[in-house]
Amino acid sequence: MRMTDSVPTRTAHPPRPSRGVGVAVPTGGFNIRVVATGMLVVMAAIFVAAKYYQDVHPAVGFVRAFAEAAMVGGLADWFAVTALFRHPMGLPIPHTAIVPRNKNRIGDTLARFLLTNFLLPRLIARKMQTLDVAGAVGKFLSQPAEGGGRLKLGASRIIADALGALDQQRLGGMVKSAIADRLRELDVAPLLGQALQAALAEGRHQPLLDAMVKWGSKTLELNAHLIHQMVHDNSNAIVRFTGLDESISNRIVAGLGKLLSEMAEETDHPLRLRVEEGLAKMAQDLQTDPEVQAKVAKVRDELLDNAAVKRWLDGLWEQGRSALLKAARDPDTMLAGRLGELVTQFGAMLGEDAHIKRTLNRYARRAAVGAVDSYGETALRLVSDTIRGWDAKTITDRLENAVGDDLQYIRINGTLVGGLVGVVIYTVDVLL
Repeated sequence: MRMTDSVPTRTAHPPRPSRGVGVAVPTGGFNIRVVATGMLVVMAAIFVAAKYYQDVHPAVGFVRAFAEAAMVGGLADWFAVTALFRHPMGLPIPHTAIVPRNKNRIGDTLARFLLTNFLLPRLIARKMQTLDVAGAVGKFLSQPAEGGGRLKLGASRIIADALGALDQQRLGGMVKSAIADRLRELDVAPLLGQALQAALAEGRHQPLLDAMVKWGSKTLELNAHLIHQMVHDNSNAIVRFTGLDESISNRIVAGLGKLLSEMAEETDHPLRLRVEEGLAKMAQDLQTDPEVQAKVAKVRDELLDNAAVKRWLDGLWEQGRSALLKAARDPDTMLAGRLGELVTQFGAMLGEDAHIKRTLNRYARRAAVGAVDSYGETALRLVSDTIRGWDAKTITDRLENAVGDDLQYIRINGTLVGGLVGVVIYTVDVLL
């Protein structure tokens, strides 16, 4: 007889390492299922032998009672363990093969359990408050000897994969539109006025004036014949007959050449001073005159709408993207030189600046909580749907492997405890 309310006492065993779901369970050199079944067979053999020799000695009755109750306990626990995962001996007994029949409910219950007990935003926030994410990141970045290789490889791989996965046409259009929009928002006129004013104050305009004067001299030399022709065409017949037209044109050319020569030699030439005054006025107007600023803005917009400028932006984006991809695919280049130094300095700063650490930790906490709040149910739906997609054999094998030998130890304990209970009952019966 077996007491169904008794709780089997598990014999002491050394702790075994945790096992992953779906992984074959090691048996420590022997099959514990064979041991449990073997004990049941041994108890049956002892029962038969004890019944045959029960008249030899009164003590044989105790052995028979132990074996009989052990068989009952072992068989009952074998039935209970087997009924969890399959029909015992293939018989469709009601309320057996519990796990395969209820796998959908198990998946839903497991997902609901995780959602209501673990993936709660307040629990995640409380846990994140104990984590120093910024400190860990700072230590990782500031110690390239320990993590530099992984950092270079990981960062370069992430950037390269991200750039490769993006729609380059759409991304390029976004980048170019952003650049054009920023340029359109830029008030160019005051900047030009300040730059021109600074150049005049420091005398940096003088080389430009010298170049203009030299250009004028060269142009006059190459186009003197045009001046002669213009004077000749605009002179009357008497002037042309007397040759005065040639004399006048020669004097004009000579006078212009002398003027340009004097301007080239004298930095304080009156004409140069007038040019400087005009430039100074232009610099002032660019900074203060709304009308002049509007004209400059119009020119700026026309340039940005020009097809040649758009082609230049296209080429600029392609060059930048190609250079970034090339650097991202080379871990040594990605974090080498100045960029690597900046990463290391940033890591050291994270470890030292308390304000930045608090800010980054707060951001990490909010990001984690937001991710759980937004995608927690989606992740758990994946758990439920995955279990629903398993067939009966898959979920049975994985749960049996997850529990491991413990189910067989239940059978062993049931056999032993059942036998002890049988001895106790037989002893009471003898005493009464």
